[in-house]
Amino acid sequence: MRCCFSAHLPALAALSAFPGPCEVLRSGARLAPALLRSASAAVRRVRSWHPDDLTAVNLELVTLTEDRAVITWYTGIPGTDDGLGHPLPAITEGEVVYGTHPARLNRSASEGRATAHHQVELTDLEPGQTYYYQARSRGAAATPTPLHLVRGNAVGTSAFGLGSGGGPYSFTTPQPPPGRHLLSIALCNDLHLGETTAGLVGGIPLLRGVVQQPGRAPYPELMSRALVAEARRRGADLLLAGGDISAGGSAQDLGEARRILDGFGAHGEDYFVVRGNHDRSRDDAFRTTFQGGDGPGYFSRDLGGLRIIGLDTYAKSGNGADAGGLGAEQLAWFQGQLRQQPDQPTLVFGHHPLTVRDSLFPVTRGQCLERRQARALVDAYASAPGVFLHHAGHTHRNKRTVLTRAPHVTHQEVAAAKEYPGGFTLVRIHSGGYALNHFKAGDVAARQWSERSRRVAAGLWPHHALGRSVTDRNSVRAHDLSGVMALAGRE
Repeated sequence: MRCCFSAHLPALAALSAFPGPCEVLRSGARLAPALLRSASAAVRRVRSWHPDDLTAVNLELVTLTEDRAVITWYTGIPGTDDGLGHPLPAITEGEVVYGTHPARLNRSASEGRATAHHQVELTDLEPGQTYYYQARSRGAAATPTPLHLVRGNAVGTSAFGLGSGGGPYSFTTPQPPPGRHLLSIALCNDLHLGETTAGLVGGIPLLRGVVQQPGRAPYPELMSRALVAEARRRGADLLLAGGDISAGGSAQDLGEARRILDGFGAHGEDYFVVRGNHDRSRDDAFRTTFQGGDGPGYFSRDLGGLRIIGLDTYAKSGNGADAGGLGAEQLAWFQGQLRQQPDQPTLVFGHHPLTVRDSLFPVTRGQCLERRQARALVDAYASAPGVFLHHAGHTHRNKRTVLTRAPHVTHQEVAAAKEYPGGFTLVRIHSGGYALNHFKAGDVAARQWSERSRRVAAGLWPHHALGRSVTDRNSVRAHDLSGVMALAGRE
């Protein structure tokens, strides 16, 4: 079965739609700087290195809240190659030094153990404060993952230090969402249980597929288990899994996904699942595994005043490469739900996004919901001020979009759980607003696979998947959610 992002390459999108010439040119303009940097890095790798040298690379500011920041990077042995154009790991201690002035980095944080896959969390930060920081591996400053046209926008929200050899870089903490915290919800998608090679499109390698190292657990299972554990550790009360739970809809893979997700809690109470295009099969094992064999694939649940609406965005026949579709019955049901209670705080989730903007790769119809149905959903949102969030997967990237027709709704695409960056987005709901924060899975084995799988699409994957800006994966919005109650026993 085709991978979700098969429509990114025009040569493989014949069953969907070819991207237009403008889309191809736009994609080429975005890709050119990354390709030039990759070529430059390959030239630099031929120099000779001292045996004790380290290379600290791929620095990323993954999570940014009002009082904490999660920073990751990788330490490798320069001049080595793991077969994927990536340096072999160098086990060493890492630290982040930081402060409120670029010349006074007088605070530090570390992991307390040696590793090559660093993940350091800065805590007790002040809201609305600008911080400057530098990540170091045995004294060597880490350099950022270069994204798009600006070097270093993976590491902060200002231009300070961009283009330098290791910072310091800066970020400004946001203000917290207004009001009292009520509950937190983990958003995830694209677990792809049963998949064995990342970066395959319709069975054909996208330049080069990436497989798990011999002897290690299958990466979809590894990443899904790490996600469940991290979501619980981060305080998630509920979990929403937005489709493509399996790679091909087999009963075995869906059954394993059910066992993993049951580690979070009870299906239908603590976590909810909708179907993606990969989850369709002849025997409809998804329905048996997650719906008990009865009822439609869409639903609405009231959880203490918060309405959760799950959509089946591929309720149609097809091979998965074409546009998503709800069907007339589901669309009418959805519109009726919003008309009945337009002001109720509502979170909608489904596999296909309603629109795809600012993609690194050429965009075709197969990447989102069918255009007329997407427009109908946006029209419904425009008349329903209670809807505040639409969560989607399918594109395997972090992207935040707000549409002028319904500006009160945040459309949040969340990166795939199965591969780089590997994790979930936590929604922290307060009485006066909400925050969206992306977290990587913290498990050591998950970090190893996340670093390895960044080589998908010949190493261009971070430019697409991480998020073009920090706000694509971390944001705060005001919205009246005072009608939502804290879940019983979870305050």
